Amino acid sequence: MANNDPHNKPCCTPQRDGSGKDAQDTRIIKKGDCTFELCDIPGGDALVGTDRPVIPLDEEGPCRTQAIEPFRMMQTVVSNEMFARFIDDTNYKTDAERFGWSFVFLHQLPDDFKATQARIGTEWWRKVDGANWRDLLGPNTDYDLPGEHPVVHVSWNDAKAFAKWAGGDLPTEAQWEHAARGGLGDVAFPWGEQQPNDTDYQPCNIWQGEFPNNNECKDGFAATAPTKSFSANGYGLYNMCGNVWEWTSGRLKINGRSKESQQYAKHFKGAKLLKGGSFLCHNSYCLRYRIAARTGNTPDSSTTHQGFRLVFNH
Repeated sequence: MANNDPHNKPCCTPQRDGSGKDAQDTRIIKKGDCTFELCDIPGGDALVGTDRPVIPLDEEGPCRTQAIEPFRMMQTVVSNEMFARFIDDTNYKTDAERFGWSFVFLHQLPDDFKATQARIGTEWWRKVDGANWRDLLGPNTDYDLPGEHPVVHVSWNDAKAFAKWAGGDLPTEAQWEHAARGGLGDVAFPWGEQQPNDTDYQPCNIWQGEFPNNNECKDGFAATAPTKSFSANGYGLYNMCGNVWEWTSGRLKINGRSKESQQYAKHFKGAKLLKGGSFLCHNSYCLRYRIAARTGNTPDSSTTHQGFRLVFNH
């Protein structure tokens, strides 16, 4: 289908199959040697969606309310260190490890990297043999992220396995949006309405420059940032927009009846919902680092810009 709107591009989540506020007090829970810092999220009528959709085909609107109970959410996404504790305790193998490959953003690869297979339509994604959460660019490479960075190359299946081990769950879309708003109500971003730019305002980790070839890194990061970067929102949560896309518990449903919507929905058949955008988002390509923005991916797909955080019963 024709797509001339620069904001209405397919999101860069390739499928395996074809004004910040001070952080609030947190509660600590442990699973073995793994420590989770949780923020209390109040219940009530959660806002979901927006009446100011930027990408209508994603069905970002309308804005509606959904009653939710109080819950607790991880202050950050799951880090490499947390995930390593899970692996040590369970000997779990991720989907990327089982398949033997995962998707890596082209410009994370060194110039002399061996030839890789590109993903048609989003050629900046490359299939890299041996890439997984331990070896971001595959075996025998020196690109390793510190323990405080988000774990990536994790599928929805992997996130659910971690959640089961930890005694939590992935958030629903309503829980995620309610938490991301941080008590500010109907706002576009966790910090309010001000749009990030390429010059003097970078409240989150997204792209600055010409996507996908020139990242000026004005926010200080070429790829992922540590999980406690930038300012927390009103509920004490870090990086609810930008850094890494976050898996949620449900499916991405596209219910429009138009021919265009139905064709678009086929691309997301069986997809699980992702929220929040990533370090690859930019206004010139797809403005999906907003709270109401949404995309999806198949439950076994993994990339260098997808992660997750958990919720727990209050």
